Amino acid sequence: MSRTARSFGIILSLALLAGARAQAADPWVVYEGGDGPGRGKHVVLVSGDEEYRSEEALPQLGKILAERHGFKCTVLFAIGKDGSIDPNRNDNIPGLEALKTADLMVIFTRFRNLPDEQMKYVAEYVDSGRPIIGMRTATHAFNMPGGKTYSNYSFGSKDWDGGFGRQVLGETWISHHGNHGKESTRGIIAPGMESHPILRGIKDGDIWGPTDVYGVRLPLPGDSQALVLGQVLDGMKSDSKPVEGKKNDPMLPVAWVKTYKGKSGKTGRVFTTTMGAATDLVSAGTRRLLVNATYWAAGLEDKIPPQSDVTLVGEFHPRPFGFNGAEKGVDPQSHALGKK
Repeated sequence: MSRTARSFGIILSLALLAGARAQAADPWVVYEGGDGPGRGKHVVLVSGDEEYRSEEALPQLGKILAERHGFKCTVLFAIGKDGSIDPNRNDNIPGLEALKTADLMVIFTRFRNLPDEQMKYVAEYVDSGRPIIGMRTATHAFNMPGGKTYSNYSFGSKDWDGGFGRQVLGETWISHHGNHGKESTRGIIAPGMESHPILRGIKDGDIWGPTDVYGVRLPLPGDSQALVLGQVLDGMKSDSKPVEGKKNDPMLPVAWVKTYKGKSGKTGRVFTTTMGAATDLVSAGTRRLLVNATYWAAGLEDKIPPQSDVTLVGEFHPRPFGFNGAEKGVDPQSHALGKK
């Protein structure tokens, strides 16, 4: 065999090997974590919404939890037919079997209609009574037609009033209370909750996001306790003035805690925030709220420091919220550590 032929054969073999590895790459990303209070705890973060860039928010949150606090984090995505991240595809989130070993589920989905073979892992997790964090559109995480195995999880379910959102997280989709895209949200600590461990190191105004306050019904159900109230601002900057009138009288909760009971009989902790879009995570206060909530939900509230490290990991330049605004052609592995 000539030297040219051998060289061509080697190049072809390497190309085929690289292709095989690319095809074999998991359609999710794992951050193994290191030393820190969260070491030994597995957090599964489930993204999949068309509007608020959960596919950008959750990888950054996962990196912070892993690199700064030691949690192992698995981030899942809505995946399109070409294998890239596609938030507009509402019926495919590969990797939900990771919930079998999860100590905490963080969910940020919107109107998903998942097939039974994927949805069963979510239902099994909920049935187990393990802790849950719900972000923004998780109040209306699912929308399945009647007659499906898990249609009771739908946001408008009558059989399980309000579905997963109302029954587990504390509320389903109600309304935009703030003027969407024009009135941002400033977080105000709920009276009497200043000493709650989730709010350690957080004061009025630290939490801010350009997303608007969602409507909720008061009082929140069960043993819900409001932690943060959403002050509606007359503008899209953190120093915008509060809107005058009824929108802030009373202010509605944008973060609360509660418990739920799984079919196993075990009671699990729940933290819900109607904030959390990728653009909201530009605010250190919003990131600290989510990091502290992870500690609390995982039963590690005594490990929350006076000021949690929420330094961004790598570059983070979230795209604006809005439909059809997701970056196209992004491979899940592009969110691996060191890639962004």
